Amino acid sequence: MRTTITLDPDTEALLRREMARTHVNFKRAVNDAIRRGLAGGRSAARDVVKVLPFESDYQPGIDRLRLQQLADDLELDAAAARANRRS
Repeated sequence: MRTTITLDPDTEALLRREMARTHVNFKRAVNDAIRRGLAGGRSAARDVVKVLPFESDYQPGIDRLRLQQLADDLELDAAAARANRRS
């Protein structure tokens, strides 16, 4: 099917980058982009990522690189609680 489309400047830039990256022509790049978009982003050549768990003494949500900040926050909370009890 032949048709005319008007692309927004940002979409055109994305399409041109994809054309340069994959070395395909405009028609192929547009068709591939539409297929990927209508397929819901599912790609046949999807990379598999395997996440390996590890044991740690730290609880989830504790950033070991920011433990001093956590200690400061706990100290401030304790001081505020003491101040509230006095008033």
